[in-house]
Amino acid sequence: MSSARVDYIAPWWTYWLHNFPHINLRLQPIDNSFKPEDESYQQSLIFLGCVAAAGLGLNLLFLAIYLSCLCCARRDDEDPGDTKKKGSCCVTWSAVSAGLISCMAVGVGFYGNSETNDGVYQLTYSMYNANHTLGGVDSLVSTTMGSMQRGLQQHLARLDEIFATRGDYVQTLQFMQQMADSVIKQLLGLPDWMEAEVDLASVADKTADIEYYRWLTYLLVLILNLVICLLSCLGLAKQSRWLLTTMMVCGVLTLILSWASLGADLATAVGTSDFCVAPDRYLLSQTKGISSLTVFQRSLTTMQIQIQGLLQFAVPLFPSAEGDLQGIQNLLNSSEASLHQLTALLDCRGLNKDYLDALVGVCYDGVEGLLYLSLFSMMAACSFCIMLCAIPRAWRQIAARERDYDDMDDEDPFNPRARRAGHAPNPAHPNMHSFCSYSSSMGSQSSLHPPAPNQVALFGGNPRYENVPLIGRGSPPPSYSPSMRATYLSMTEEQSRHFGNDFRA
Repeated sequence: MSSARVDYIAPWWTYWLHNFPHINLRLQPIDNSFKPEDESYQQSLIFLGCVAAAGLGLNLLFLAIYLSCLCCARRDDEDPGDTKKKGSCCVTWSAVSAGLISCMAVGVGFYGNSETNDGVYQLTYSMYNANHTLGGVDSLVSTTMGSMQRGLQQHLARLDEIFATRGDYVQTLQFMQQMADSVIKQLLGLPDWMEAEVDLASVADKTADIEYYRWLTYLLVLILNLVICLLSCLGLAKQSRWLLTTMMVCGVLTLILSWASLGADLATAVGTSDFCVAPDRYLLSQTKGISSLTVFQRSLTTMQIQIQGLLQFAVPLFPSAEGDLQGIQNLLNSSEASLHQLTALLDCRGLNKDYLDALVGVCYDGVEGLLYLSLFSMMAACSFCIMLCAIPRAWRQIAARERDYDDMDDEDPFNPRARRAGHAPNPAHPNMHSFCSYSSSMGSQSSLHPPAPNQVALFGGNPRYENVPLIGRGSPPPSYSPSMRATYLSMTEEQSRHFGNDFRA
């Protein structure tokens, strides 16, 4: 894996995250090397989550103080109209800002979620490929060890009986046995490839499952953020108090969720960056080193030389030994072919490619996606904080508007609530006609109907005022201000000059 140090270059954001302060729960700085099994290193990552929790606490404290000040604030009675206008403008711009920030946050979150998923997918794909390569290595090692332990032992045992009368040939067989033991010892010194294969496949499966649920959870969170933002804007537009109340509760829960996701994403990004800065250092400290196969090659070469000598000099004397010697030679040839394949696999060309692909997936796409998800969490928290500040103001304005409606005279025909209830019968004035009935009958005096007794009393005892517009009667409608009364009185003179004495009492 030495070529990985040449081909792989960690991105700049991993160095930036790697330089974050690593502090354990005792507030003591520790080494930022990637050591996930170390308790102090684990505490340093938990400390980042605690920082996010502290940010959440400060955020909730700010909202509590703001809401308390808003509830305890007194109305400014000097210019209530201007105050309402400013408050309405503030609520509108706050809602617009929260909506824009929330939409941008959702877009950033979708991109970060996709990038993280791509990086983890590339990691698991490389792990499955490496698992396939390790399976081939394990097959070659098992085959070679089996032939050395069983086939070679049987041939050497029979040759030892045949060459029992020749001490020099027996010594040659003993030397070959030592060479075979050396080969078996070196093969046993290799890592347990079967165990590595099972562990790697298990890790890949677990990683894929965790990533699927993580991706799905973030997808639901993104959709939830968007729905809450849209419903909050709808509640402000419709001035629905129950909808605003529901969205305020959901906003608080989503605010807590945003800070929690920020802590988790930040801790994961920092831990992954610590690994990405120096991946070889950690992997070599955790795996058993692969020794050189030079001893294996030399042992096979020496054994082949010994077999060639026995075939040349011993076979003429012991013809029965030729079959076993040929069997040993064939076994050595097949072992040499397996050695070349094993050397090619252990040369790490295929494994190194998978290793680099996994590093690129994790350290480039994965960590970059986590940074975007952290940015999404911060933007979502800011958005919901603005929304939680705007909703109580909108609630207060809605309540003030309803109080103003309650203070208006229900008998006033210009009251919007009275107009909405205009079609309902009023027991106090059962024969009262609408304003349109008065204005529609002004064209002909002969079409006027006799007034009812209660109408005569209502209009000062003069039945001719029944069908005359309100603006020409000399007095404004009830519940109007002095400025409106002056306006009506000024228009009375114009009506008198226009109609003459036809509508005088």
